Amino acid sequence: MRPQDIYLIVLSAIFFFGANFCYAFEWRKVHEEADKKDIKQVKIIQQENPQSQEVSYLLGLVYLNSYKNKEAGYVFDKMLSGNPGSIEAKWGLAEVLRRRHELNKSEKILNEIIKENPQFSPAYISLAYIRYIKLDFEGASKLAYRVVKQQIKNVDTTNYVRALLLYAGAKGMIAHYGGPISKIINGTAVFPALDAARKLLPKYPGVYYGFGSFYLLAPEAIGGDIDIAKQYLEKAIKADPFFADSYVRLSQVYQLKKDEVEAQIYLNKALAVDSGNELALDIKNGNCKFICVQAIKD
Repeated sequence: MRPQDIYLIVLSAIFFFGANFCYAFEWRKVHEEADKKDIKQVKIIQQENPQSQEVSYLLGLVYLNSYKNKEAGYVFDKMLSGNPGSIEAKWGLAEVLRRRHELNKSEKILNEIIKENPQFSPAYISLAYIRYIKLDFEGASKLAYRVVKQQIKNVDTTNYVRALLLYAGAKGMIAHYGGPISKIINGTAVFPALDAARKLLPKYPGVYYGFGSFYLLAPEAIGGDIDIAKQYLEKAIKADPFFADSYVRLSQVYQLKKDEVEAQIYLNKALAVDSGNELALDIKNGNCKFICVQAIKD
């Protein structure tokens, strides 16, 4: 075979099969980058790289970080039209669905992603959120711990912190619903996980929320303090005004302070931010699946 024929064969292989690899990028680095940039900055980058799937994914993540879920959905849809096998784009759409409270649709996609790529940690975190909302706290804790076990070198910092916070929250709920032994085993796992998250991202809104929830919901005997809870939850709201759960727990702080006017104001703020927020609706309707403060303080 002539050398030029070999060259043509190789060139053809690159042309036909390279499409399967040309969209490959290091998703962890893109997640880290998304936490440092705003929409305007990324759009400038996109103008210079209009065909880049990596830049499109970066834009989608920044939209998610800015709570622009509709715009994020458009970006991930477009990514899939160009690369139907994109794990990152599939996760992006699943995350948008989760935020729209279309949990079953999101869960189906996330399970498919995990089966296809067991190392893609964002899928475990999104699925852990869903399991938590569905009151499967054991399932949520196991999924979050899967990410923790991957170690931070294999996960972007923010998602690793989210995994620690989800693990802490799920363990707290297991302890709440469990008996004396469960309260010891699971309850004692909460603070160390929160502290590990704080050491990595001390000013992260989720960290403030996690500690605020701990001090709100924990019995006084193990450190519960509504004044400290109030401080943390106010910091969470200031750091992220669109994090609806923080308003709900702060509403409960005011409930304990017997200030029903402020309690209602903050509950209304939570629903204004996210009308489908499960925690807010649970408290508003008195279902108490996610803990009503009267039940633990009376």
